[in-house]
Amino acid sequence: MQKMTVQWMETHQASLYLVGLALGACAGLLLPAAAGPAEAAILPVLALLLYVTFLGVPFGRFGPAIRDWRFVMTILVVNFLAVPVVVWVLSRIVADDQVLLVGVLFVLLTPCIDYVIVFAGLAGGDEQRLLAATPLLMLGQMLLLPLHLWLFVGAEFVAAVEFAPFVEAFVLIILIPLAAAALTQCAARTRAGRVVVQTATGAMVPLMVATLAVVVASQVAGVGAQLGSLLRVIPVYILFAAVMVPIGMAAGRLGGVDTAGRRAIVFSGVTRNSLVVLPLVLALPAEFDLAPLVVVTQTLVELLVMVVLIVLIPRLIPGRRR
Repeated sequence: MQKMTVQWMETHQASLYLVGLALGACAGLLLPAAAGPAEAAILPVLALLLYVTFLGVPFGRFGPAIRDWRFVMTILVVNFLAVPVVVWVLSRIVADDQVLLVGVLFVLLTPCIDYVIVFAGLAGGDEQRLLAATPLLMLGQMLLLPLHLWLFVGAEFVAAVEFAPFVEAFVLIILIPLAAAALTQCAARTRAGRVVVQTATGAMVPLMVATLAVVVASQVAGVGAQLGSLLRVIPVYILFAAVMVPIGMAAGRLGGVDTAGRRAIVFSGVTRNSLVVLPLVLALPAEFDLAPLVVVTQTLVELLVMVVLIVLIPRLIPGRRR
């Protein structure tokens, strides 16, 4: 019975994710007081989701994933060479408003390190190699984000940014769930351990639905209240996703990466680090009080895009996983 339920959820996962988005939107709009608790639940739910994701990654094959230099170099080129050029061009749409510009730059210049692994895996992408590239993606954005902000906004603004939340988010969302998953896999040699792993991995779809719901519920009311000001950034985010899909596909093909790796590269190029950069943007001076909602708007747009890409990417990049 449990196996049939899990199979049913996996078969209908895209529809279930849309239900999660709808439930979150209804809760956030009808019960504004739920926004606070929902926001507090984002990091715990996301950490649990990634723990379950990491349980499905065979750590014994982690070494070869790290040594796949074609994949690693391609994903770094996409995120740190192609993305800044695309972002600079698209950000000209809001360049006359510094607050909107800063929010757009923060979120689009930083590649995702958390739920991209989940979405890529659901579309048949290679979670192992994507996970192996996560430390490099995190280090790259920590080093290059100040440089990009300096080039696009100015040195005075960069001096006002606090980057410590990057490290905190990396530890809470990646390192702790990763270590817990590794320990759980070691315990899976026992019967009780195998039951834990089987139960946890079967909860992937419900956890993703819960993550989508709490993210939307926590932010939809704030976005709705400022919708008039935020409408200008929505085309930027849609265009970014539309442009990065073919760029990721072309880069993977030129880099000689296999099917699963190319799918993962596309998701990495499209998906941004909104949940991690949000604390940085919240710490900006008071005159940038709209910037956090600019970041959150990207999250809401991106979640819808991800649900579409789960279905679309396997068709655009056909073939079996390695």
